[in-house]
Amino acid sequence: MTTIHALTEADRDDWLPLWQAYLTFYESTLADDVTASTFARIADPDGAIHGAIARDDDGRAVGIVHWFAHPATWSKTGYTYLEDLYVEPSARGGGVGRALIAHVADAARAAGSDKLYWLTAETNATARALYDRVAERSGFIHYQIDLH
Repeated sequence: MTTIHALTEADRDDWLPLWQAYLTFYESTLADDVTASTFARIADPDGAIHGAIARDDDGRAVGIVHWFAHPATWSKTGYTYLEDLYVEPSARGGGVGRALIAHVADAARAAGSDKLYWLTAETNATARALYDRVAERSGFIHYQIDLH
């Protein structure tokens, strides 16, 4: 059975390979200091960014998720954005992704958020198959401007 708990400093060595695999999946790299800062902010129990790690029956880390709540102009209470979700390939199809999303949904409800939302690549067919089962597509198209 998959267990999920909030990321803490003690999880860093298990989190890092999953984070690196997530970045590789999206053909991205980050400087080591950005990764260190990211983990420190996620592991800070009083921080604005939250994270959780999923472990299999043997205690092996098989998935991670990161999210944060933010104000919204169309809500009195705000929304929660699920920013990163990664499940190790050997654990996919076993309910880990669904459990991580449910974990974030529970946290968002507890925080009073009106909506939980996320983005994924159009080409991410495996994840999109899950997302189509657990959520509703918004119909919006994502745009961005890199500012550096």
